[in-house]
Amino acid sequence: MESKESLRKLIAEVEQGELVFSTHAHVALQVRLALDDPDIHLEKAAKVVQAEPLLASRIVAVANSVAFNRSGKPISDIRSAVTRLGINLVRALSTGLIMRQISATPTAAHETLASRLWEHSSHVAALCYVLARRVSHQNPDMAMFAGIVHEVGGFYLISRASAYPDLIDIGGNETWAAGGEALVGDAVLRALAVPDDIATAVRAQWQGNVTLPPKSLADTLFLANCLTPITNPLQPAISSSEHSEMLALAGQVIADNALAAVLEESSEELNTIAASLRL
Repeated sequence: MESKESLRKLIAEVEQGELVFSTHAHVALQVRLALDDPDIHLEKAAKVVQAEPLLASRIVAVANSVAFNRSGKPISDIRSAVTRLGINLVRALSTGLIMRQISATPTAAHETLASRLWEHSSHVAALCYVLARRVSHQNPDMAMFAGIVHEVGGFYLISRASAYPDLIDIGGNETWAAGGEALVGDAVLRALAVPDDIATAVRAQWQGNVTLPPKSLADTLFLANCLTPITNPLQPAISSSEHSEMLALAGQVIADNALAAVLEESSEELNTIAASLRL
């Protein structure tokens, strides 16, 4: 089957609401939806998180990271970790777990591809957190959430590679770049019940509706994507000169080289957040 035809069939499935998730992803999704209860309290949130061991361990790890453990006092229980991070960040981390579960595949090559895409996403999410706090003055937890889910279309693409084995070769395909990613990604955003403000920021990346210097959540996500040295494995490789141009553009958006200083000062925080998300 031609890759373009495979992608058209996948898009048709998505548009008809026929999203296919793994069993583990369904469990993680149920946890995520339970956390969406606007009246949920910390005690109940902790019990919900305990239903998903991978999520529980990740939340404790993030709570003990340099970025969130300002006191230097380690914790080992879920309730304390949820209290330290807050419900919004716990929701973001639970969505990150779903991203990994969605793309779970028995094929080693596809698993490697999913890991590379998650490495890219986690670094962008960490950059979003730092940039939101230090540059664009957006809500850093929301910015991290946007970074975590900004490649939802790509993760779902990988998850369906076994049904459409020629799909993964279309990372730079015109069909994917010219609307396919947006259609698939938008459907997965809705399936995951991603909040509207987060989903809007992600959609803006597909629509090109961003500006620099960054003033919004969408702009923050765009700048993070410009700055990350970890490329999206589903996108065509860019040359070193093109990457240098992107970095130069990003550096120019903040006067007096303040952006470089922010990144240097926040390097430890950035690295620990990214590492925690990749656990």
